[in-house]
Amino acid sequence: MLARPEQNLPSPLPHQRANGIGRLGLVEANGQTRIDELYQEGCAKIRCPRTHHNQLEAVIINSSGGMTGGDKLNWNFTIGANCKASITTQACERIYKSVDGSAQTRIEIDLNENSQFSWLPQETILFDQSSLSRTIEATLDPTAEALFVESIIFGRREMGEKITLGSITDRWRIRQNGTLVHAEDFRMTGNIADQLNQPFITNRREAMATLLLISPKAEGLLETARNIIGESGGASFWNGKLLARVVSTDGYALRKTLIPLINLLNFGTSVPKVWSL
Repeated sequence: MLARPEQNLPSPLPHQRANGIGRLGLVEANGQTRIDELYQEGCAKIRCPRTHHNQLEAVIINSSGGMTGGDKLNWNFTIGANCKASITTQACERIYKSVDGSAQTRIEIDLNENSQFSWLPQETILFDQSSLSRTIEATLDPTAEALFVESIIFGRREMGEKITLGSITDRWRIRQNGTLVHAEDFRMTGNIADQLNQPFITNRREAMATLLLISPKAEGLLETARNIIGESGGASFWNGKLLARVVSTDGYALRKTLIPLINLLNFGTSVPKVWSL
């Protein structure tokens, strides 16, 4: 009996997936923040360019050039006592159309006593039918200060890109002295275009950012932050933290508000130089 032609076909190969693990540990030595541990695996790369300020600046890189369903990136940062550091990305992270599952990113941060830390990645760009699941877990010593910034662009309007369907889940858990001080779960799924059109969501604006500052200085910066944001969002202070939301028509307009706001909140240091390259 002859086999049917389709029975002779080879099994389809599994989709190739990108995986990356990056770890960076910092210590203070002679008044300077130094690298104590640097580990990189797969598509996760870490570079520390020279700077002319007192923050050690680390640039994390996804060498796969973007993410799609099934890709995984894990970052772990340990900021030692008295260290000052900021983490940014080489470029905007691009989340492409997903065929199977979600792209997954996990960020773990441990801040020790009297440390100052800024999480300042460039924007995440979502393409149509993309799917992203991101988690930020941070533990802070009672004397540590931290700034967290995440921004999302729902399709680049100036490039003619438009997102209709997709999924994003963004989960933050920030603990200080063992106590949960900030938790949020941002989730959009299904017809994202319709949701963005709702007045109570972004009112047809396609770029947004969240900024969280945990610092004794946060309350004193509130009014200036509100003046910078203007009609593009809002800011509040309570329980030792300043939380700001910004929405804009596109990525360019978002940066016009985001950059001066980061310059205000980033412990006297301007945005990383790679933001302008």
